[in-house]
Amino acid sequence: MHNTFGHLFQITTFGESHGPGIGVIIDGCPSLLPISEQEIQKELNRRKPGQSAITTPRKEKDQVQIQSGIFEGKTLGSPISLYIANEDQHSQDYKNIKDLFRPGHADFSYQQKYGTRDWRGGGRSSNRETAARVAAGAIAKKLNLELAGVDVLAWVDQVYNIKAEVNIETVTEKEVEMHITRCPDFMASKKMEEAILKAKEEGDSLGGAVKFRIKNCPAGLGGPVFNKLSSSLANALMSINATKGFELGVGSQVSQYKGSMHNDPIILRNGKIKTLSNHAGGILGGISNGETIYGSLYFKPTATIKKMQKTVDIHQKEIEFQAQGRHDPCVLPRAVPIVEAMLHLCLADHLLQSVSANLPNLKRFFSLPG
Repeated sequence: MHNTFGHLFQITTFGESHGPGIGVIIDGCPSLLPISEQEIQKELNRRKPGQSAITTPRKEKDQVQIQSGIFEGKTLGSPISLYIANEDQHSQDYKNIKDLFRPGHADFSYQQKYGTRDWRGGGRSSNRETAARVAAGAIAKKLNLELAGVDVLAWVDQVYNIKAEVNIETVTEKEVEMHITRCPDFMASKKMEEAILKAKEEGDSLGGAVKFRIKNCPAGLGGPVFNKLSSSLANALMSINATKGFELGVGSQVSQYKGSMHNDPIILRNGKIKTLSNHAGGILGGISNGETIYGSLYFKPTATIKKMQKTVDIHQKEIEFQAQGRHDPCVLPRAVPIVEAMLHLCLADHLLQSVSANLPNLKRFFSLPG
């Protein structure tokens, strides 16, 4: 299994959905970074289940326990261990389907790879695992702010066929958090809420899209070949459960552009090299150019629905079944903090890599006093 993400700022997550708990080991975080349990908990509270009528009714406190690597409010430079107990498992909800391969789930593919699986809520492939990422992401967020003032924001841009109208440059965290859908467009958010509740009542689910924006990202992050910032972002975001598509900049619309339309003119603004437009989404040749990085991530509808479905069991018997259990009718509102966490984890890793990218950087580092 590959449960580790990152090169210099590295995380390894562990635990299953219905096991005793989940957690993460963070290795490579510099020492003396100020971080509190409250800062980590704030991000976990945004992701935790049972937030509203449009999320899963599973009730988890998601209370983080710092087990190592942080002392007197600062990182030690040693591995940081964070643990979150599972307190509200209903494993009995899955006993009647433990021998089935649920449509839209990883049951069959997981069984084929490992020859076994934890059928309680999906085990390792459950969205529950992402709580560990969000906890680690809170530390990466603090590191990014300290190193470069990097500002990351994500929001729900679409649910089903309902699309938000939002200015990417001006949308704020306050606007995102004003509604339970985490959509900053008030009119669209109300329609999204109604659509999610209707799907829930019908025993169905909805997909959609999360849009993200990264401001104050320094130019020069990423590499030109296999370590492109764009490919790293795609890897980070597409590792999130239920994701089916990733776009950067104008995304798939680029296929309808001419070169004269897509190229961003380069200008001088207040003595700095900037671009007049930003169709590229802040990354050229796999390397950040200092402009705002933006893009979209597309999610499928929640696989567990309460409608009769056809499937096959482990004995290759064709049957029909109706799923039970507690699930989000739409994953989008709770996906927002997960998207932000993975963006922060990816950026923290690249920021640390950039220190050794060239000789002048290293000379500046070693000549600093104290």
